[in-house]
Amino acid sequence: MPLSVPTWPELLGGARHSAIHLEMRDSYAVDYEEGPFAQWRAGFRHDPADRESWWRPWLDLIQGTVGRGVVVRRARIVSEPVSEYTRFLYDGTFTNIAAGEQVRWLPRRRASDIALPGNDFWLIDGRLIRWNHFTGDGASAGGEISENRAAAKLCADAFKEVWARAVPHENYKIT
Repeated sequence: MPLSVPTWPELLGGARHSAIHLEMRDSYAVDYEEGPFAQWRAGFRHDPADRESWWRPWLDLIQGTVGRGVVVRRARIVSEPVSEYTRFLYDGTFTNIAAGEQVRWLPRRRASDIALPGNDFWLIDGRLIRWNHFTGDGASAGGEISENRAAAKLCADAFKEVWARAVPHENYKIT
């Protein structure tokens, strides 16, 4: 019987030691007409001094998770030159870091020999996986929860290798 997918506050609220996230797509649910990506394309940029205007409640959840002592790391595998959407993510990543996440970027060409899962994921405490499924155009196709030990090991090993090769956000320069 499949496990029910917890909400993000439930998932991260249950983390005790670590929450790692691997992103492998060059775009996600891009809406060219409205929303944050469209605003960014029109020239909007977050003001580093105006923390209240940033992506809430997500950043509050991350800040609270990190505040409990959970290490939250995000790695992004990206094609180079980067997509317009990746530029959008890059420009806003300072908000993730301000909330307490550690973020690294790995050029896709440096990931060719890493055994990677077929989907983006969150791995909580090395045992609970939240698979993120997407449609071909990047829209969310829902999440799935797994406690499969072999899959958790694949995710942990893949993330460890990606993390070791990836460039910390403050040193990564987009091309």
